[in-house]
Amino acid sequence: MLQTQRLLLIAPSSMTRTAAFERAAALAHAMQLPLHIVAFDYLQALAVAGLFAPEQISRAREGFLENHRKWLAEQAELISKHGLKVTSEVVWVHHPYEEILHFVNEMPLALIVKDAEHVPTLKRVFFTPLDWQLLRDCPVPVHLVTDAYPPLPRKVLVIVDVLRSEDQDAVFNDQIVAAASQLADQCQAQLDLLHVYDWAAVYATDMGYGAVPLAEGLYEALNEAQHEAFASLAERQGVPPDRCHFIEGSPLLSICDFARTHQSDVIFMGTVQHWGLDKLLGTTAESLLHQAPCSVWAVKPPRD
Repeated sequence: MLQTQRLLLIAPSSMTRTAAFERAAALAHAMQLPLHIVAFDYLQALAVAGLFAPEQISRAREGFLENHRKWLAEQAELISKHGLKVTSEVVWVHHPYEEILHFVNEMPLALIVKDAEHVPTLKRVFFTPLDWQLLRDCPVPVHLVTDAYPPLPRKVLVIVDVLRSEDQDAVFNDQIVAAASQLADQCQAQLDLLHVYDWAAVYATDMGYGAVPLAEGLYEALNEAQHEAFASLAERQGVPPDRCHFIEGSPLLSICDFARTHQSDVIFMGTVQHWGLDKLLGTTAESLLHQAPCSVWAVKPPRD
């Protein structure tokens, strides 16, 4: 028997009703899906103290968890008054990403919703933030929320990379736009399709800095081919020309400027796994997470 898909809201451990609560509730209502709320608790002081006074600390931990369970259940009940099926739980765990993967494997999830968390650059050098782990490796779509006003996004900005050369990557672009269009339909939102290109940077990366600049004719030919691929993608997905934007410039800065100027509520994008130096330094998706003026929504290529 097939289980109904649901949304998973990862609540903060601070027992605070944040923007992610409002966004998750609004999305669950728009998508007509049940919502499960989970909070991950772990206090290092209690964990260490438990080595010396296990019984007393165990009682203290259970008391802490029970208070959190009660608070979270109250939030779930408030949300359920809008006609939604809402469940909740609190889990004591040191490494939440592994626990999230258990949820992914045990229940069919349509989406994971979480508040975007700012982690200082120096701190990111020593450990990978949970948000980064979700963007990079989680097979389920992830929505990292910075603001939930309005509760449902009204302007969705979907970004694509038509420089993808492999057939499977080109198909992924169609999947990204199709998923973003479905979200826009469910939320009755405006959809904008954006591609930002910087041939000089791409060429320098491939050929090495100091390489001979691109000949003018070659530059124009590459630009035309890229624009044709973008226009073809938009036509296949039914995005009207006035909602298609083909921009030259630095991708990160241009995406953020566009989202800010057009007051986008969500930047919708596809992410793939990275290895080696890319994984160490981070990718455009992680950079967007820290610089974008709005929330971020990331999808992965379908698993085989």
